[in-house]
Amino acid sequence: MAEPAPSTLQASRSPFLQHGFRQPVHWLRWGEDAFERARRENRPILLDIGAVWCHWCHVMDHESYENPDTARLINELFVPVKVDRDERPDVDARYQRAVQALSGQGGWPLTAFLTPEGEAFYGGTYFPPDDRFGRPSFPRVLREVARVWREEQARAREAAQSIRARLTAHEDAEAQRGKISRRLVEDAIEELAQSFDFRHGGFGRAPKFPNAGALALLLDRWLDTGTDWARRIVAETLDAMGSGGLHDQLGGGFHRYATDARWLVPHFEKMAYDNGVLLEIYARAYAALRDPHYREVGGGVVDYYRDVSPALLDAGAFPASQDADIGPHDDGDYWTWTLEEIAAALEGDERGTRAAVLRYGLDDPASSMHLDPSRHVLYLALDAREVGLRLDIEEAEAARLLADVRRRLKAARDRRPRPFVDETLYSGWIGLVAAGHLAAARYLGRDDAGAAALRALDRLMTEAFDPALGLAHRVGDAAAGHYLEDQTHVAQALLDAYELTQEPKWLERARALTRVLLERFAEPGGAFTDRPAGEASPVGSLAEPHRPIVDAPAPSGNAVAALVLLRLAALTHERRTHERALEALDRFAGSAPQLATAAATYVRAVDWATAPVSTVVIVGDDADPAARALFQTALRTYRPRTVLRRFRPGEVATRELPPELVAMASAQGPRAYLCVGQTCAAPVSEAGALEELLRQFHA
Repeated sequence: MAEPAPSTLQASRSPFLQHGFRQPVHWLRWGEDAFERARRENRPILLDIGAVWCHWCHVMDHESYENPDTARLINELFVPVKVDRDERPDVDARYQRAVQALSGQGGWPLTAFLTPEGEAFYGGTYFPPDDRFGRPSFPRVLREVARVWREEQARAREAAQSIRARLTAHEDAEAQRGKISRRLVEDAIEELAQSFDFRHGGFGRAPKFPNAGALALLLDRWLDTGTDWARRIVAETLDAMGSGGLHDQLGGGFHRYATDARWLVPHFEKMAYDNGVLLEIYARAYAALRDPHYREVGGGVVDYYRDVSPALLDAGAFPASQDADIGPHDDGDYWTWTLEEIAAALEGDERGTRAAVLRYGLDDPASSMHLDPSRHVLYLALDAREVGLRLDIEEAEAARLLADVRRRLKAARDRRPRPFVDETLYSGWIGLVAAGHLAAARYLGRDDAGAAALRALDRLMTEAFDPALGLAHRVGDAAAGHYLEDQTHVAQALLDAYELTQEPKWLERARALTRVLLERFAEPGGAFTDRPAGEASPVGSLAEPHRPIVDAPAPSGNAVAALVLLRLAALTHERRTHERALEALDRFAGSAPQLATAAATYVRAVDWATAPVSTVVIVGDDADPAARALFQTALRTYRPRTVLRRFRPGEVATRELPPELVAMASAQGPRAYLCVGQTCAAPVSEAGALEELLRQFHA
């Protein structure tokens, strides 16, 4: 590779941008300096948006941006700007939409060509170094775009204006005002059912991405109504994802998406946001369905974080991502196996090797990698009973054998060079992983997960929170910007922490964060924007407001904001907080029919707002074993749209209670109270009676 050329990336804390500094392209960071230079020199901007975990970003870096001839072409014809999508989600969101409108494609690497004012007039994703895959070579694209700008600049600017108008119309179309209703929820659930893949689980066709929001919505539907098809969709999807190659069968945790309909062959990067929300849904599903596989899968996510960054975990944080591969020519080699590698790892143990082949589908061509069919993704093809039948041994012996095989394969994989782990501390993603860990503590009994989550949340609110500005996007870097998703995801986790611990500090911190949310991110019309209107000088497309409602890729900021407000109102009985949530939901109600499957978290928030909310109150002394048993039962039993509070007997007259409970609640304990909407059940004093009440009582 050529020697490093002049670049402004050297001061960046982003691993992706630091790698770009070593390239011969004269990269600039996103900012006014780059746009001022483009205007001064009347050059178009080449915008490269990627991430450290992105395989095709590494490929394009190696093939094009590290190529001296291509770099020379870029430096002569363009003002090159490199952006880390994890570091700048606001930039990525806007230009993803622009390139999708231009080319019908989105994803990473995102390659966009902008006017000096920041308007996109041409773009795509990955461009090869020569004509292949039905795509033009990148040098040919560079020359043609430069020619158009030089000879037909008016046409390029006209195209940019047209795209901007389309994007404005699209943004408005996603935020059509209306009134929320139960009909909106019913229609969305019906649409999800119609898109369900009855053969392989999940929704739609390949490539398949996890949709935790949709599964959470359907799990709640089953618990509310007993609708068996909703349970089937949830169970079959969780089974398929947990058994497939999407799930790391040796190390735990989930890869980003599957390239096939069966969830077998993934893109191998592991993302904090995916693992946080998937841990939460597996924990809830275990509480509701009691399938031990869900407990195993969820516990595996917790173990993955303990294993991949133990020092970071102890310091109160979770990593942002783990890379898919070691280098640009790597096709998931760390994660995949040949039959010879399996035999070597098991040291010639023929029965163990045969068990591994049966268990992990190593004789299934569908699990082969595309570039090297001899390499296989491990998935759960057979259970212990079936393996035992094939090997003519008892199921218990087969289970012991498979556990030993898994341990030995994991140890062998641990000796391989490990894909890069990005330990950048992004507040919102830490919030999502913390929420998942709190769910694991609550429903899976993983106290270690709860302790890790509380450490992380405490660190966030100590090191990244400013009462006037909110949470910084990156811990320890107040200049990193403040984004909606950071405030909402962490506020949600703070409410989870409060319910788990009943410590007032977590509720007060959630209130403080919600105040910032309303003061800095709220529009007069009810919606929330992804970045504060007054923060920094908006350059390029950042001048345009963006109101995220689609779950792409993490749960949408507006939907989670509404959920936070609804939960906070249920806990504190603040009428204005509840009204503010309804205003936010109404802001998108007219668009909801077109967004259902892509905006499942929004539909969940509408469900919270339009169906009765349950309040569980436990009254009893901390030292009373019966009171502790009641509280643990309330924690471990998952019930939709429920908030949980615990009071000592002397606090009943002084603490916030639902109006329906004020006359009923007694200072005598231990007692458990359940109100659904305005209807309250008779109090109970035994854990078994409370569990039955929580599972069966409806208004």
